[in-house]
Amino acid sequence: MFERLKEKWKVNGWGLLIILLTFALAGTGTGYLGKLLMNALKVRIVWVYILIYVVVITFLWPFMVIITSLLFGQFHFFRNYLWRIWNMMTGLKKTDSQLDTSGKRDGVRLAIFASGTGTNAKRIIEHFRDHRFIKISLLVSNKQTAGAISIAAQENIPTLIIEKEKFFRGNGYVEEIRGFGIDLIILAGFLWKLPASLVSAWNHRIINIHPALLPKYGGKGLYGHHVHEAVINAKEKESGITIHYVDEIYDHGQPILQEKVVIEENDTAETLAKKVQALEHLHFPKVIEEVAKKLRL
Repeated sequence: MFERLKEKWKVNGWGLLIILLTFALAGTGTGYLGKLLMNALKVRIVWVYILIYVVVITFLWPFMVIITSLLFGQFHFFRNYLWRIWNMMTGLKKTDSQLDTSGKRDGVRLAIFASGTGTNAKRIIEHFRDHRFIKISLLVSNKQTAGAISIAAQENIPTLIIEKEKFFRGNGYVEEIRGFGIDLIILAGFLWKLPASLVSAWNHRIINIHPALLPKYGGKGLYGHHVHEAVINAKEKESGITIHYVDEIYDHGQPILQEKVVIEENDTAETLAKKVQALEHLHFPKVIEEVAKKLRL
């Protein structure tokens, strides 16, 4: 049962424990306050007492859930949870990108795809933590143990763990990702090639960062330290980053930005990696912000 809940709510074990604790405390608080209110009303007729008590509890419970979730850092989860309940009760559907009265989007929702330690994901999350209209709404990973998953949990960002068969031979998780209202997908150290279904669904709305100056040193197998080793072995004089839109070919889509670093004679793959990572952390969040702003227009 707990495994099903973790999958359904896209959380790890610790996140599930906090959510269940929030439910329990909110329920206890609702019952206690409900009885206090009913005692103050001094209703004597049993059926009237029951009717009023049910109404009081119905309206009191959501407020207790929100208050308790704030105390436990689970506000975003329970806000979305209550919204889904409201949708089921009213038959309303929340659009992926709602518009304000001026016809503009009320916000841009990002999904970060990451497979590793999550250094770029962490930098992006920090950059947009208090942003006025850009929000990190989902962290997607193909590894349950990826460091990016822990970072997302700390920031109360929903996570989606994907498996290979469904990703490549199923629907590519298109419907699941759409369920979070995602406008823009960011690949931050994600090692799987995206299926055509996903690229098509977010055409020109998927951004990747590559740790080299494309079109050189790109393609299958050239990621992370493999790229830097290839650059050093080729005795290149410079390297850098390429931020680009994603298409159905590895490291091939339209470039958005390239930034360079000089390679010194004593540089190794490790020292080059640090130089390139500094460029990634400096430029990637800014480029994402500029692309997101264009989506909002």
